[in-house]
Amino acid sequence: MTDRSKIARYFPILAWGRTYTRPTLEADLLAAVIVTIMLIPQSLAYALLAGLPPEVGLYASILPLVAYAIFGTSRVLAVGPVAVVSLMTAAAVGTLNLDSTTDYIAAAVALAFISGVILTGMGLLRLGFLANFLSHPVIAGFITASGILIATSQLKHIFGVSAHGHTLPELLISLIAHLPEINLYTLLLGGAAMGFLFWTRKGLKPLLARLGVPARLADVLTKAGPVAAVAATTLAAYAFDLGDKGVAIVGEVPTGLPPLTLPSFTPGLWSDLFLAALLISIIGFVESVSVAQTLAAKRRQRIDPDQELIGLGTSNIASALSGGYPVTGGFARSVVNFDAGAQTPAAGAFTAIGIALAAMFLTPLLFFLPKATLAATIIVAVLSLVDLSILRHAWGYSRVDFAAVATTIALTLGLGVEVGVSAGVVLSIGLHLYKTSRPHVAEVGLVPGTQHFRNILRHTVKTTPHLVSLRIDESLYFANARYLEDYVYDRVVCDQPITDVVLMASAVNEIDLSALESLEAINTRLKEMNIRLHFSEVKGPVMDRLKRSHFLEELSGDIFLSQYDAWDRLTAPTEAPSKITA
Repeated sequence: MTDRSKIARYFPILAWGRTYTRPTLEADLLAAVIVTIMLIPQSLAYALLAGLPPEVGLYASILPLVAYAIFGTSRVLAVGPVAVVSLMTAAAVGTLNLDSTTDYIAAAVALAFISGVILTGMGLLRLGFLANFLSHPVIAGFITASGILIATSQLKHIFGVSAHGHTLPELLISLIAHLPEINLYTLLLGGAAMGFLFWTRKGLKPLLARLGVPARLADVLTKAGPVAAVAATTLAAYAFDLGDKGVAIVGEVPTGLPPLTLPSFTPGLWSDLFLAALLISIIGFVESVSVAQTLAAKRRQRIDPDQELIGLGTSNIASALSGGYPVTGGFARSVVNFDAGAQTPAAGAFTAIGIALAAMFLTPLLFFLPKATLAATIIVAVLSLVDLSILRHAWGYSRVDFAAVATTIALTLGLGVEVGVSAGVVLSIGLHLYKTSRPHVAEVGLVPGTQHFRNILRHTVKTTPHLVSLRIDESLYFANARYLEDYVYDRVVCDQPITDVVLMASAVNEIDLSALESLEAINTRLKEMNIRLHFSEVKGPVMDRLKRSHFLEELSGDIFLSQYDAWDRLTAPTEAPSKITA
C-alpha cells in the first residue's frame, strides 16, 4: 500500500472530494436543507431525553457532522443525537447523582469523549468485527424495549407532571402516583402536537399529492412537520401565556456557536462512565453500520466498518470538544438524507452549517417552546422503533432466539438499558457457544445411483453394517470437542460389526488444539475396539494444520478426498487402504 493510499484510507474525503462536481454539490445542498429542517427539532428533543439543556442537542449536531464528513465512509449516513443513545446517556449520567446542571453537562461531555476514544481505538486496531457478537434478535429486542422506555419516559412532559425512573415499573408507578397533578393545558397541547405529528407521517404526503403538489416539495413539507408543530405550539404558548398556566417551556436558550471545551479527565469520573461509554459505543456502532450498509447496498457502494469506527469515534470526540454528548448515525435522518438525494458526506457538513446558523439566529425564538412538543416529537419518532412482531417471528423460527429476544426486552424494561444491553452481549455470546457446543452430526448414506451422501433419517440411502459415516456440520473447537467424543462412542457401542468410522469434514473450517486432542482420544479409543477412524473431504487449510501435528501419523485409518472414495474403498470386497491426503 502506497503512502497516498494509506492516507486516503484514513481520510475518505480525499477519495470522493477529487471527483466532486457542481451537480453533486446541488444534490448535497438540497439534502442538507431537508435534513436540517428535520434535525433542529430532533436535536432539541433528544437533548431533553438525555436530561440536558436543549442547546446541547444543537451543539452535538454541528462539529460531529463535519468530523464524519472527513473520516466516514458512508455517502449518506447522518450523524447526530439519536433516541437510544440519548436514553443511555441519561441512564449513565443519572446514576452519578450530580448536584448541578453544569456537572451533569460535564459528565455527558466526558461520556462522549470516552466513547470517541474507544471507537477510534477500535478502528485503528481494526476491531470492527467485535460488533458481530451482538446478534440481530438481541439488538432488535433491545431497541424495541428502549423505544417503549423512551416513549413512557416522555409521558410526564405530555401530562405536565414530574415523574421519574429509569425502568418501566418505576416510570409507570411514578406516573400513576402523579396523575392527580396533570396540567390540562399541557395535556391538550402535547396531545394535539402528537396527533398532528402522527398525521403528518401518514396522511400529509398523500393529501399534498392529491392537491397536485410536486413530489419533492411534498416530501420536504412532510419532513417539516415537526418544525410546524414547534412553530405553532410556541406561538400558542406565547399568545395565551401558557407558561403562567403551568405549561413547562424551554426558556432562554443561549445564542451562538458551541463553545470549545475540554472534557474532564478526573479518574473517578472516567471509571464511573467507562462501562456505559463502552456499551454506548457498541450499540451506536452496530446501529450506525447497519443503516450505512443497508443504504450503501442500494447504490452498489460499500463501507469500511473499521474506518466507520474511526469516523464515529472522531465525531464523538468532536461532540465532546464542542460541548455535546454521545452521537451516532441515526436511522430516520439517514434514510431522509438518502431519499433527498445526498451524494457525498459533504451533505452532512452542509447540514452542520444549517444547524450552526440556527444556533446563532433562531434560538431566541425557542423561549416559549413547550417541552410537551419536544416530548411529542420524541414519542412519534421512537414508536417506529418498537417492533413486537419480532417475538412472534422468533417463536415460530427458533425458540432459542425467542428466549434471547424476550429476555433482552424483559431485562431492559425491568432493570434498565445498561443491564439490558449488557445482558444482550452476554446472551449473544452465550447463544453462539450453546449452538456450536452441540453441533449437528448426521449419519449419512449413499443416495442410490449417485455419489451423494445424505442423512439416513431424512432420505432413502444405502448403508452397510460395518461402516459408520458421520457428517460434522460445525467447526471443531474447545466447546464442542467433548460432545463429538461422546457422540462417536455412543454410536459405535452397539451390536453391529462396525470396523470403520468415517468423519465427513466438509463443513469443518477449523480444528483447534482442544478438538485435536479429542480426535486423538477418539482415534485411540476406536483402535482399542479394533475400529479404524477415517476422514473425508477435509479442507485444505484444516489439512495444513493437521500436518503440523503427529495426528496423521497415529491415525488408524485413511484420509479420503471425497466421501464417495471412502465408501467405494471401505465397502469393496477386498481392501488395500493407503494414506490419501486431500
